[in-house]
Amino acid sequence: MPDNLKRYTTPVSVKAILIDLDGTLLHTAPQLSEAANRMLLEMDYAPVSQELLSSYIGNGISWLVKRALTGDMHATPDAALYDHALPIFEKHYTELLLQSRLFDGVIEGLDAMKAAGFRLGCITNKVERYTTPLLGGTGLAKYFEIVLAGDTLPEKKPHPMPLLHAATFFGAPVEQILLIGDSLNDTVAARAAGCPVFCVPYGYNHGEPVETLDLDAVIENLAAALPLLKLA
Repeated sequence: MPDNLKRYTTPVSVKAILIDLDGTLLHTAPQLSEAANRMLLEMDYAPVSQELLSSYIGNGISWLVKRALTGDMHATPDAALYDHALPIFEKHYTELLLQSRLFDGVIEGLDAMKAAGFRLGCITNKVERYTTPLLGGTGLAKYFEIVLAGDTLPEKKPHPMPLLHAATFFGAPVEQILLIGDSLNDTVAARAAGCPVFCVPYGYNHGEPVETLDLDAVIENLAAALPLLKLA
């Protein structure tokens, strides 16, 4: 990561930590990819590799479906085709949802953050009807005082609104809210809000290394954030 991209020097003074879901806390790519392929097969489309489908993850299910249908990161399929495909995807993803697994070190990292006195929230572009069961089914729900899903507010990442909303919730200046994520969406949202951002390298940044993003640190896992922080 180029040093000139860092906006905050460590240790960063933080009151609360917001953590992304897909690609940061949970390995959801296998289930998302499998649901997309089941959708394609049901519609008589050829299946797509999990690697390519994983690169489509990160902007919410709507974009995943659009990209799976077109094979293009930016193309928009015919509206009628998309409207037909989305409920098929949702049916299959609902069946697969709770097969998602925690990344290594997540529980240890969350426990350490709580023990150190940081307040925690989860911020994701996944809609609430998938977010809530996932957090509950994986034992993560108890860690978070606030959960902002992709449809909680009028805007989602990369818009800064969820981060600003969370800062108000925690009663802290946004500069004292750390976002931990795995993708461009997270870094753009953080910079727009004016808060520090760390990224894990194992997530779903459209197949690109996070080291190239405008961020303040790359951390191996959640616990690796703690030496870079101090409690505000």
